[in-house]
Amino acid sequence: MAGRSAEGWVTAMSLAKGYGRFATLVNSLVLVVLWGLGAAHAQTTPDTAGTVVKIAMLGDSLTAGYGLAPEQAIPARLQAALRAEGRKVAVFNHGVSGDTTAGGIDRLDWMLGDKPDIVIVELGANDALRGTDPATTEHNLDTIIARLKQTKVTIWLVGMVAPRNLGSEYVQAFDAIYRRLADKYGIPLYPFILDGVAQDPALNQADGLHPNSQGVEVIVKRLLPFVNKNLDDYDAASVHRPSRP
Repeated sequence: MAGRSAEGWVTAMSLAKGYGRFATLVNSLVLVVLWGLGAAHAQTTPDTAGTVVKIAMLGDSLTAGYGLAPEQAIPARLQAALRAEGRKVAVFNHGVSGDTTAGGIDRLDWMLGDKPDIVIVELGANDALRGTDPATTEHNLDTIIARLKQTKVTIWLVGMVAPRNLGSEYVQAFDAIYRRLADKYGIPLYPFILDGVAQDPALNQADGLHPNSQGVEVIVKRLLPFVNKNLDDYDAASVHRPSRP
């Protein structure tokens, strides 16, 4: 994880306190409808049949693509990049702007309706923005991972860092959550979703918090080796994996 990216995101995160609840709600509802339609379409097209690996991203505005067109969001761009490399994948966007780890628990059944093979969990930024007790955030993420484990899906975890203005004690407690859970459950961890993008005006929208389309491309480029490696591991394990109901 690049130190500048993690540390630099602190200032941008503080700006999110002005992110109105009404705007968040409207944005969330629009994205749910758009991606619900997109997911339904994806599952009826020929290239999502048979051996296609279904990947669902469960996240907040960073996954949802706040301020961007649906085709510019991380899941859509990740799918395009993987398909350009010959991967047979479908990446579903289950991001809702403003969502917390508690909200992620509430949406698990909705997400699992797409019957994903792999779930990328990207949650926690809004917990940190609200100063949620790190123990609560960890409990919620633990609940999400444990429930996903019960369904036999493969889980990848994407990390976040806390605003440094909350104090060293909070920062240490929050930042340690993701590695601890990854080790506990033996799942892959990508440490910081905004690595290489945070605090770079050229790669972020005017709010300084959400990546613009160029920022998304950087995120996807950096995320791609992690995804490819773990897809290879998934494919290798699939030879011996029983069919999932």
